Parts: sequence; C-alpha cells; structure tokens
Amino acid sequence: MAATTSSEGADARYLPISEHGLIGDLRSVALVGTDGTIDWYCCPAFDAPSVFASILDAERGGRFEVTAIGPARTKQFYFPDTNVLITRFFTEDGVGEVQDFMPVDGSAAEAERHRLIRRVLCVRGSVPFRVRVAPRFDYGAQPHSLRLDGEMAVFESEKLTLALTATLPLEADGPDARADFKLSEGESAVFALDQVGPGVAPRGCARTEAERQFTATVAYWRRWLSQSRYRGRWREMVHRSALTLKLLTYAPTGAIVAAATTSLPEQLGGERNWDYRYVWVRDAAFCVYSLLRLGFADEAEAFMRFVTDHITPGESHASGPLQIMYGIDGRTDLPECELAHLEGHRGSAPVRVGNAAADQLQLDIYGALIDSIYLYDKWARPISSDHWDDVCAIVDWVCAHWDQPDEGIWETRGGRKKFLYSRLMCWVAIERAIRMANRRGLPADLNRWREARDTIYRRIMSEGWSENRRAFVQHEGGEVLDAALLMMPLTKFIAPTDPKWLSTLDALTQDLVSDSLVYRYDPQASPDGLRGDEGTFSICSFWYVEALVHAGRVDEARLAFEKMLTYANHAGLYAEEIGQTGEQQGNFPQAFTHLALISAAFNLDRALG
Repeated sequence: MAATTSSEGADARYLPISEHGLIGDLRSVALVGTDGTIDWYCCPAFDAPSVFASILDAERGGRFEVTAIGPARTKQFYFPDTNVLITRFFTEDGVGEVQDFMPVDGSAAEAERHRLIRRVLCVRGSVPFRVRVAPRFDYGAQPHSLRLDGEMAVFESEKLTLALTATLPLEADGPDARADFKLSEGESAVFALDQVGPGVAPRGCARTEAERQFTATVAYWRRWLSQSRYRGRWREMVHRSALTLKLLTYAPTGAIVAAATTSLPEQLGGERNWDYRYVWVRDAAFCVYSLLRLGFADEAEAFMRFVTDHITPGESHASGPLQIMYGIDGRTDLPECELAHLEGHRGSAPVRVGNAAADQLQLDIYGALIDSIYLYDKWARPISSDHWDDVCAIVDWVCAHWDQPDEGIWETRGGRKKFLYSRLMCWVAIERAIRMANRRGLPADLNRWREARDTIYRRIMSEGWSENRRAFVQHEGGEVLDAALLMMPLTKFIAPTDPKWLSTLDALTQDLVSDSLVYRYDPQASPDGLRGDEGTFSICSFWYVEALVHAGRVDEARLAFEKMLTYANHAGLYAEEIGQTGEQQGNFPQAFTHLALISAAFNLDRALG
C-alpha cells in the first residue's frame, strides 16, 4: 500500500504508469489510477478498441472519474487474495473508498455484459464525491450520443453501446454523465457500466445486488487462489503475480496476453511503443511453466487447447510454420497502424495498435512452445497423438531451419542476425521432444533429431563463445553480451557451474547489471534499429536471480531478488522495464515479468531450504 506520489516536472494530466491497479473479468481489464480514475478500458475484449484511454491522451482518450471533492490523500490496495481493488480517500472530514471490480460470471448472457462495478462508500465522517463518465469510443475516434433517464445513462456509438446505471440521479455534461453527491458514514452509492445490445438489456445495480456481486467476486478469486501449492517465502508477491497472470487470461480461448495495454512507452518521449494485447507464443509458453509450478493445471490445459486449436504447423511462411504471436481468438492477421490523433502517454507518440512483429522470424519460440508442451505432458496430462504429430512436424522444421539468421527474442528491427539465444532454444525444442519420445515410446526420427541437437550444441560452443570477452555473446561474429543468455543454465544447456558459464555470468554482471537490475543488451553497442535508450528489463532481473541460484551464489540471489521486489508498484505489479530514476516503463502489467518472479521465487525458496 502506498500513497499517491507525483514526479517533479511531470505532466500533471497523467499519473505515472506505476500509479495504477488492475481489475478484470477474464475477457478484458481496466486500469484504475490511485486518484480513482479508470484511464484504460477496452470493451468487450483485451484487444478491442478502447472506451477509456486517457492514459494515452489526457484530452481525447476518455475516462471514468470517481474522486473526493477537495484536498485528499489516497491509498490503493487489493482486497486480500483477490483482484478486487480498493482506492481510499482521506479528507479533512472523513474517509471514503471506491471498491472496483468486474464480476466473473459463468453464464453466457452475463459474461457478454462485461459489467464493471464501482461501489463508493463513506467509512468515517462524511465525504463529498464527484463522478464523471466520459467514454471516447474506438480509441477516441468515434462520436457517441448520450441518452439520460434519471439513474441511467446510455452511451451509444456506431459499434458499441454502454449503459451506466447508478443508485442516484445522473446529469448530462455534454456527451458525458456526471454526479456530485455527499456520503455520510455507512452510506454508499453504486455505479455499474455494462455493454448492452441484442440479448443484453440495460439492468440496474442496486446496493444489495452490488453487495452480492462483491461477495461473489471475492469468493471467486479466493477459491481460485486456494488451488496454489506454493507455501514458500514471499507468498504474497507470488500469489499477486499468479492473480495478475490469471487476469491476463482470455477465458473463451485460454489465450494469455503479454500485457494489458498498448503503447505505454519504454522511454518517455521515445518511439519504443508497442501493442502487447496479443498472445506471444514465448510469453504464454513460459506462463504455463509458472502456473504448473504453482498447481494451476486448468489454466495450463486451457492454453494447450489454444495451442492445439490455433498454434499448429500449417503452410510455412517467411516466419516459419508458426507466428510469434496470435490474436486472443487465434487470428493471425495483426496489422500495425499508428493512431495519429492520440498524443501518447505524456506526449510519447506514436500510439500503435496491431503489431508488425507478427511477421518476424524468431526461432526461439519453437523451444519455448515445445518446452511448455513437454512440461504439460510430464506434470499435467499426456498430450494426444494428434498433438504429438504437430510436435514432430515442428521439430522436423527446426532441424532443417535452425541455422537461419532471425530477429531474435527482443524483436529488433535492425536486421536479422545469428542470435545465440535463438540457437539455444532450437536446441531446447529438439532436446525436449527427444525426452518426450523416449519417456513415452512415441514414434520419432530420433537419429535425425539427435544429430541436429548435437550440431547446434557444438555450434554454440564454438561460434557463440568469445575468447576475447571470455563469455558467450549475443550473436555469431559479435562481441556484445545479451541478458537472454541467462537462460543457458536454466534450460539445462550448460552446467550452472561450468567455467565458461561462470565466466559469462561475471561478464554479464559487469556489463549489464546495475544494483540487481539487468539491461537486456546495450543498444549503442548492438544497434536495434530504434532511436533512444531503454530501462532495465524486469524479466532479465529475475532470470539473473535464477542464474545466481543455480551457480550456488544463493546469498547474492536472495539480495537481488528482494531488491527487485521493492521495485514493484504499491499493488505488487510490474511494467516491462524500470527506468533510470526507478519508475515503471512500458506496457503494464506485463505477464513475462510476473511469471519470471514466480519461477525465481520457487527456485530460490527451494535452494534456501
């Protein structure tokens, strides 16, 4: 829990990225600022056009404000063991709070409602509140009409209609709805925002219904979290990460998105702004590992269904038989465009939707996917014969194509290279498939697979090693280091105490580590085709912890891990990067970081005994 802070010299119209909590209904999510404003919400799905996007444009984006009138301090926190978010206002005359949540309803009709409930309560004294609902449909590009009827406001645009119901009268303010009111101790007001349309009629949300849905939502999240088998140290942070990963899961298909947002900048004023509301094969596959570790087999099974239905080897394109990312419904067409009418977070243009990196060749995804299938087959449920046929087709392709240059794990736009991490994960793909075939007696071209696996191993050891640096390097023919190489011992490619690896770990510590925070590479030494610098990459910081654990440097690992925990925001959430002055940067929250936290905590806890 932390009080709201402000950055000196920052644009006061924008809260820092870290000053947000996340709520959701397993179909979409909303970011709630520590000032009580929802400034990011897409309806009806993660990758749908935004309704509220003032985090990307304070004037044109749209917002749902609930705030105490007059001076107030605020504190934001989660209701324990849930994804129900509380924003508390401390005023001169009393204490009020807003309880934000999205019911997770099993029925099809109610799921289509995508209800977002904001319960406003006065817990001590009296507090005056102001509510203003200002939707801006289709990323602020689509006009809408407002129809007001007492305690209901209907916002209608060409493709989407939302109904706001309240327990007190609403007023029109141009295209927006608003209400000013005062609550005394024990009193409450409820605001519910629904998608309405064919089969889903507007429906009020009385105080008793809001209370019932609050109780049901709390029970849902606590029941889900009770499946966790994790009993180690740092349970609160591990469980918050698990709850966050669950929020980033699209229930209808089992897809897991990389992050909840688009275009939050990796550097203020820079151009490193991407749309992360899709399923990266790599990120989602690593998620399966973390969720299985904690005992959440249903989520792993749902993602495997997504893999079976959508991520299957078809006709090979330039990017190989698989894409690096897919839409949450499995679609493969994700055209990238810029929304020039939005200024971007604190003026960090461009704002992008879609992602052109979908067409890149990133060979490491094959290792991530096959490794997740191997772990699922081992820890959860044996894969089917049809699924094994797909695995064989993928591994046969990897055997034939592992030696190509590619764009690599970091999706560089500076030309293809022969990245060591891509080679490493091709080795993983083949090696894990061999293990599955041997363990279950499955048919496979094992002679070809073993020959390719061994060839990759020798190639990495000869061409990936720099005698000059006394370290493994980012790509063949280069001298630059890359934090992705921290995965070498974690994938069991090299012994964690091998002299070559220990020398590499020392070199990485020297070049890329800054007080436990890890840069993924040096963009000045290894140009990536983009302007500007970037912060430290939080997933790499957790990989570093694991590498230290495996190298037997457990005390160092624990210090690095516990330092990293202090960089989480007040609600335990992480964006993609941490900037020069300690601020969160990039899309938020990021699944990759939270799954790496879980893995690091699990392995460090086991090493500590």
